Amino acid sequence: MSNGNTITLVGNITRDPELRFTPTGQPIATFGLAVNRRWQNRQTQEWEENTSFFDVVCWREMAENACESLSKGSRVMVTGRLDQRSWENQEGERRSKVEVVADEIGPSLRWATCTVTKNERKGPGEGPADGGGSPRPAPAGASASRGSEYSHDDDPF
Repeated sequence: MSNGNTITLVGNITRDPELRFTPTGQPIATFGLAVNRRWQNRQTQEWEENTSFFDVVCWREMAENACESLSKGSRVMVTGRLDQRSWENQEGERRSKVEVVADEIGPSLRWATCTVTKNERKGPGEGPADGGGSPRPAPAGASASRGSEYSHDDDPF
């Protein structure tokens, strides 16, 4: 991505990834990310810290993999793009927020180890991931799509 809108964040997941499905069956997962910044105050020589919070959105297989692999407290690296979306709440007020739409998510190995398990890649006609086949309906008990709250198209890229 070379459009000037690429961001890389390293932080801790603040809530378990939540898997939902669009009306056409595309998986979408969201989770919170806390990014800490620490520096030494030159006047006082004291260490100071600031935390920024981000909402991360991921699609398709990455959404499913994130929900299977990540949990609150996990330290991850997220690379993606910033995306602002707007909606109208139930009171008719206009709202907007900036989210990170993930292109890649990986575990941070700075203070942890992990085991990577490669998923079997789907072929043409075996699922919605590569455009083949028909979309999969949401499994029983899965959260409904965000509906009007979510203005993303099924194909965000």
